[in-house]
Amino acid sequence: DVLAKGYNLPHYREKLGMVFQSFNLFNNLNVLENAIVAQTTVLKRERSEAERLAKENLNKVGMTEQYWTAKPSQLSGGQKQRVAIARALSIDPELILFDEPTSALDPEMVGEVLKTMKDLAKSGLTMIIVTHEMEFARDVSDRVIFMDKGIIAEEGSPKQIFENPQEERTKEFLKRFLG
Repeated sequence: DVLAKGYNLPHYREKLGMVFQSFNLFNNLNVLENAIVAQTTVLKRERSEAERLAKENLNKVGMTEQYWTAKPSQLSGGQKQRVAIARALSIDPELILFDEPTSALDPEMVGEVLKTMKDLAKSGLTMIIVTHEMEFARDVSDRVIFMDKGIIAEEGSPKQIFENPQEERTKEFLKRFLG
């Protein structure tokens, strides 16, 4: 309970990464600095170690050295989102929260971000993802929660939710999105 007396909220925040639909990159910093800043500011990590981890994670998401000096304004939406993912990975989180990570992207850029997230899922990283990408949710999830008007309408395995939903509202939604 986060409201319990003595609960060390800052300790748990340090173990949590977040990726937002609007990227939330610092426009005045280049790609590499965006992936370093949380490490040195929040985690008080040595600059050299922070830079090493940032480069490793930028490479992991396909943002190789040629992009490291670019500012966010010089990147596509998909590239910005991959920088945001690398930034989140660089703090060594136990969990990453994704808030509609593809909603602000051109349709052509969605695939590169979803591929990056699929690779993270395969690596065993725990992720909570808010998404309307139904095929993606079905393919990478261990557990699916369908929400309606801010309330959990149904939850279960991907197989249960997508192949045999129990709730009428879930059935309506999936029929509209999956045909």
